[in-house]
Order: sequence, then C-alpha cells, then structure tokens
Amino acid sequence: MIADALLLLSLLSLGAWVYLIAFHGGFWRARQRLDGEPGALDRWPGIVALVPARNEADVIGACVGGLLRQSYPGRFSLLVIDDHSEDGTAAAAERAAAEAGRRDCLTVVRARPLEPGWAGKVWALSEGHAQAVRAFPDTQYFWLTDADIAHDPVNLRRLAAKAERERLDLVSQMVLLAAEGFWAGFLIPAFVFFFQKLYPFARVNDPRRAAAAAAGGSVLLRRDALDRIGGFAAIRGATIDDCALARAVKERGRDGGGRIWLGLTTAAASLRPYRGLAGVWRMVARSAFTQLRYSIALLVGTAIGMAVLYWGIPAVALAALLRGETATLLLALGSWGLMSLAFVPTLRLYGRSLLAAPSLPLTGLLYSLMTLASAVAYWRGRGGAWKGRTLPEPFAIKEKFKSR
Repeated sequence: MIADALLLLSLLSLGAWVYLIAFHGGFWRARQRLDGEPGALDRWPGIVALVPARNEADVIGACVGGLLRQSYPGRFSLLVIDDHSEDGTAAAAERAAAEAGRRDCLTVVRARPLEPGWAGKVWALSEGHAQAVRAFPDTQYFWLTDADIAHDPVNLRRLAAKAERERLDLVSQMVLLAAEGFWAGFLIPAFVFFFQKLYPFARVNDPRRAAAAAAGGSVLLRRDALDRIGGFAAIRGATIDDCALARAVKERGRDGGGRIWLGLTTAAASLRPYRGLAGVWRMVARSAFTQLRYSIALLVGTAIGMAVLYWGIPAVALAALLRGETATLLLALGSWGLMSLAFVPTLRLYGRSLLAAPSLPLTGLLYSLMTLASAVAYWRGRGGAWKGRTLPEPFAIKEKFKSR
C-alpha cells in the first residue's frame, strides 16, 4: 500500500514537471525581457509618471531622482501622490527633484481621504490620474511605478518604444527584487519563478489567450486603454491591482486594443530590502490568499499541488531509498532534477549560484506556509494589510464573488 502510494506520487510529480517544462508556455526559460537599446521613434508620446507613496521617505528620493534623470526625448512629467504620509515623504520627493535640477517637472498631489471600498494604492493612483488629466490633457501614456523602484536612465524610452512599435496598451516589467542577505537570496528568486509559472509570460503576451498579468513596479499604460475600462474605479478594491489592471485591459480587446506585454528586466530594481525571513513572509502573506480568491478549496488544492510538485518529492525519495524501492527513487530523483533544471534561468537572472537549484523543494514548503499564514490573517480580519491599512472585510467578500 505504502509502496503504491509512493510510486503514484513520484509518477504524478514527474509527469507534472514534464508537462510544465514542455507545454506550459516556456515559463521557466525567462526569455521575455526588456533590457536592450530601444532605438528611435519618429515621435515620442507624452507621458506622465504616477508614483503612489505612503510613508516612503527612506526611498522616494532615489526613486524621484532616477525618474527625473530619464533620457526621454518626449514630454515627461512626474506626479508623486502623497497618500497621507507621516514621515515627510512629500518633502523628500521635492528635495530630490531640486537636487536633480528638475523641480518644475515634479508635482506632489495630496490624496483625499480614502473612500470606502477602495484599496489604498488604487485610490492614490486614481487621485494622481485625475490631476494628470487636468494638468496634462494631451498625455498619451501613464507610467505607473512604485516609490521604491530605481530605473536606469533609458528605461522609459524602452517602454515607450515597445508600446508604440507593437501597438500595445500595457507594457509591464517585473523589476529585479531586492535579494541581498541569506533569506532574500534564498526566497526571492523562487518567488519570481513561481510568478512566471502562475502567469506564463508568453501566454500573457499572446493576444489570442485570456491569460493576463502585470508587475506593478513598472507599468506603462496607454491612456485610451485606461479610459476604455472606466479608469481606476474598475479595479478599485483590488489588492493585487497590477494583475487586475492587466486583466481589465486585455478583456476590453474585443472592441479593439487590449494588447498587453509582460517581461523581466534588469534595468529597474527594488530599493527596499527584505529584512530576514519575516520581511519576505510579510510580502507574500499580504496577498497570497487574495490570489486564491479567498477560497478554502483553492487553498487546499494549492497545498496539495505544492506538495506534489515541490516539498513532497525529497520525502518520497528518502522513503523510497529506505524501503529499497529503486523505481520510485529514480522517478522522484528525475522529478527533482527537472525541477532544479527549470529553476536555473531564474537563478542566473539573480546572479545566484546554480548549486541552489536543488533547494527549491524547501523554498516551496516555506511559500506553502506563507500562503496558509495569509489565509489565517484573512480569517482574523487582517487580510490585505499594507501601510497600516486593511482591505475592508465587506468589500473583500464582494471581490471574492465578483471574481467567480
């Protein structure tokens, strides 16, 4: 009985990894990239950057400085939306603009009090959007970027050239996340790997497929596309706002437009480090259960899937070794080997040792525990907590049923 169960688990895992590597959009290759020289356009569109910021004084200066140093030939303006910060975020942004000699390019928008039913970041973006439309009526794109992201001086040109040449409504980059320190170096590459598996970028970028996702650190959004979905109000309660925005934009493709693109980049990076295991844990637990639509069934299914794909495999291999089940041992080791092979391109992206590839089962176990912690936080009324705010419970339930 035990031998049959171990054999079945090893077969399931190996079959799953063969499918993922061969037929799941080539997610593991990490080939969807936006890093190189952008070239020239006949006409560069007008762009306004919207940076929502709540208590970001420690990083907003570097962010603003990088944005104002963009070598962008077209009209470019920057709006920082101060979302009721208590640490001098607005003053730090203005200081950075003055030091860059571009104070005239920065506008600080003071957000109104958060309205019921809105997620904080989406509300801040909506406030910035309203000001941008009034102040820059001819703007063609909005560049949504977080306050803790540093961009190289060419990045906006890359985004605009990509959007204009391929007639895209949304271009998004998954920036390099901070991976300094033991725990971040151990866990962050796996987070990026899991994200690519959940949303295979090649499928996201295929207009014939329904898959849609974005990475909120850097999103260039065509103004017409935002108007078409009804503005940020269309995603007002979304805690995973980047993917909700991409889904809304792509779904409107039936009446024209709706083309989106998501890729990796080394041209932009997160400025805020994750401090130890707790820092990564908080980042994942904040939205993991939201990703599962607050569903117990999906939570259980995810736990089983993570066991079959990741952390159960070493246990199966060890049990097979102790019991002398050679066929089961070879199948489990084959699954472990394919898993490790798939992880290599993402490790290279982050400059990590390839010797870390076989550690993915342990990483998968930790992420499973983070997802469970996210569910527990939601049941205790603390789901979606960010910067001292929590997604209101009635709206969280409403969002759950709307997504079905």
